[in-house]
Amino acid sequence: MSTASRDTAEDSARPGERAGRPRTGRLSLPPAARPYVPPLVLYGVTKLVGLTIFACLLEYAGDYRKKEPRFGGGAHWWDVLQTWDGWWYLQVAEKGYDPRPLQPLAPGGLFTVQQNSVAFFPLYPGLIRGVSEVTGLGLYGSAILVSVLASFVAAAGIYAVVAALAGTRAGTIAAGLWAVAPGAGVEWAVYSESLFVAIAAWACWCVMTKRWLAAGLLAFFAGLNRPTSAALIGAVGLAALVTLLRPDSRREQGVLGPVYAMVAAPLGLLTYITWVGLSMGRLTAYFTLQREGWAHYFDWGAYTLDVLRNVAVGRNDYLFAFSVPDLLGVQLVIALPFLIALMLRRKPPLVLVAYTLASVVTVLGTQQMFGNTARYLLPAFPLLLAPAAALSRLRWPTLTVFFTTAAVASGWYAHYVIFELGIP
Repeated sequence: MSTASRDTAEDSARPGERAGRPRTGRLSLPPAARPYVPPLVLYGVTKLVGLTIFACLLEYAGDYRKKEPRFGGGAHWWDVLQTWDGWWYLQVAEKGYDPRPLQPLAPGGLFTVQQNSVAFFPLYPGLIRGVSEVTGLGLYGSAILVSVLASFVAAAGIYAVVAALAGTRAGTIAAGLWAVAPGAGVEWAVYSESLFVAIAAWACWCVMTKRWLAAGLLAFFAGLNRPTSAALIGAVGLAALVTLLRPDSRREQGVLGPVYAMVAAPLGLLTYITWVGLSMGRLTAYFTLQREGWAHYFDWGAYTLDVLRNVAVGRNDYLFAFSVPDLLGVQLVIALPFLIALMLRRKPPLVLVAYTLASVVTVLGTQQMFGNTARYLLPAFPLLLAPAAALSRLRWPTLTVFFTTAAVASGWYAHYVIFELGIP
C-alpha cells in the first residue's frame, strides 16, 4: 500500500471507531481534539529534547554563571531563559510602564536616548501578571507557563493551517519542524514569540475558513503583542479587501465580516503606538525610542546587505557582530528565496502569501541584531509548508531518525547559539 493510500485509510478511521474495535468506557478526547494529539506530542517531545541538550551545554560551559543576571547569567541554567528581553517583560509585569518623555544620553555613543519599557508591547506581560495573580506562581514561573502553553496553541495552529493545505501528516510534521526551527529556543523562554505565532497561525486559519470576526479580533490582539504584527494585520486586511472586491465571494460571505476584520485588525497596534506617543509627549516617540534607544529601524535592507558583504569576506566590521549566530543567519537568508519559491509553488491562500512576504521584508529590511534573524523569522511559519509536505512522503521510522537528530542539534543551533553566543 502506498503512503498516500495508507494515510487516507488512517485519516478515514477515527480512533475507537475502526471496524471490529469494541467501545470502552475509558475517558477519551472529544473527536474534534483527537487530530491534534500527534502534532502536539511530536512538538512537546522534540522541544523537551532540545531544551535538555541546551541545559547540558550550559552546564558544561558554565559561562552563564559569570554573567550578570540581566544579561544572560544567573545562578541556575534556567535563569538564562528570563534574561535580555525577558528581563524587560518581567519588569513590565511587575511594575507596569513609566512612559516619561524621552531622556537624551550623552552624545558619542551608539544609543542617544535612554531605553524605556514601553518598547515592549503589553499583551504578553499582561498575561504574565494575570496568570501570576490567579495561580499564585511567581512572575518568572507564570511567564514560562504562558510561553509554553502558547507554544502548544501555536503548534496546533500551524498543524491546522498546513493540514488544511497538505494533509494531516504534513500538518503533524510542520508542528515538529517549528519545534526545531532556527530560533526556536525562545519558544519556551520569557519572550513573546510563542504567543504571537499562536495568534498569527489561528488568525490565518480563520481567514482561510472565512471566520472574519475571529480573524479581526485575533489580529487586534496581535497588535498588542508585537510591532511586527503589522505583517499579519496587513495580510488579514488584504484578504478581506480582495473578498469584498470579488462579487462571488462578496455574495457568499457577505460584507459585514470582511469589513469588520479590516477595521478591527489594526486597532490594537494603532492604539498602543498612539498611547505611547501621547504619554511621552511626541506622537512618534515609539519609533524614536526604537531607533535611538535600541538602534532598530527600517533601513530598506542596508544593514542586512552590509552584514552579508562582511561575512562573505570573513570580516566583522558591522554593528552587532556575533560570528556564529551571524553565520547561521546568513545561511538562513540564502535559503529564504528557495523556501519562498517552494511555498508559492504550492499556491497557498493569499493571507499566507501576504503574511509571509511582509514578515520576510520586515526582517531583512530592518537594522537589528542580524544574529537574531532566525528568531525574527520564527513567526513566518508558512515557510514550513513545502518542507513538511515533502517530508510527509517519508515513513515514520525515517522521520523518527530525522526529528531525533534535529531535536538534539536544535539544543545547540536554536538554543545555545542564541542565548550564549549572541544576544537574543
